[in-house]
Amino acid sequence: MSEDTDEIITTEALLFGRVLDGKGGAREIGWEEAQAWQPAAPGEVLWLHLCRNRPGVQAWLEEQLHVPEPTAELLTSDQTRPRAFRDGETLVGTLRGINFNPGAEPEDMISMQLWCDGRRLVTLRRHPLQTPREVMAMLDRGSGPPDAGATITLLAELMIARMSQSIVDMNFVLDTLEDEDPEKDPEGMLKRISTIRRNCLGLKRHMAPQHEALEQISRDSPYWFEEEDRREIAESIARLRRYLDDIDISKESALVLQDELRARSLASSEHATYMLTIVAGIFLPLGFLTGLLGINVGGMPGMDDPDAFWRVVALCLFLFVALIVVFRRLRWL
Repeated sequence: MSEDTDEIITTEALLFGRVLDGKGGAREIGWEEAQAWQPAAPGEVLWLHLCRNRPGVQAWLEEQLHVPEPTAELLTSDQTRPRAFRDGETLVGTLRGINFNPGAEPEDMISMQLWCDGRRLVTLRRHPLQTPREVMAMLDRGSGPPDAGATITLLAELMIARMSQSIVDMNFVLDTLEDEDPEKDPEGMLKRISTIRRNCLGLKRHMAPQHEALEQISRDSPYWFEEEDRREIAESIARLRRYLDDIDISKESALVLQDELRARSLASSEHATYMLTIVAGIFLPLGFLTGLLGINVGGMPGMDDPDAFWRVVALCLFLFVALIVVFRRLRWL
């Protein structure tokens, strides 16, 4: 790799580097030192967190870590569907987490690729991701994971745990909508419910493959992935399964509430149409009678009778009352 490429990676691609001491702590390491790093004590692990879309990252993976070209392309590509597989004694995976960056929607997921051979762990992302820095802060405090397997497990666990906040927020909105008066702003309520359903579908579409990826890590991880790490991954899988079930429940609740609002809106519209039909049924005979008496032709009865107008008014009132009585007996009113 050329010196120019080294400089690019130094200034742009490396987000942070740590050397785990095997006891929950870590020390910071720069790019130049990381290139020639070798464990100085048993249990040390090198962790580099990179921005994968910077120039030179794929070449560095291939030349420095001897990552096969297809795997290096996967680690730096935008094909971010969650997956995991074992490549010899290395573990390669892609995980996704909730996007909490400003202006992002919950269904906008952020991916993180990882590569690890037990002694060196490389994680890569394109957009800012909170989870790796949270683990880094734990390491700096001396309360972080002791080895590579525990670090991967903790990263997966924290990415999954962040889902709970989005699910809680969606359920809170649903509870609020259930308590609101649907007649106040039905269009606004339907819009918010549609947003929740869209978020649920997005989360389910992105997180369901992650379940399969974690199961693959649990089943076919290398020797350095300890039994305790497998148990922790199994707990993360169970938690993710519960969250996926909660997403299904939220989606069904939103669907029920949406159907109820639409049913109320339809019933209100049908009631208005029904009342207009009744009014038309009452006034149609009266309109016919007054229209018939209003034609301008000779021979109309009562033209010379000064009391004819009041007789017509009395007849209209009689017809009006008669129609009301008939409609009530027919239970149309």
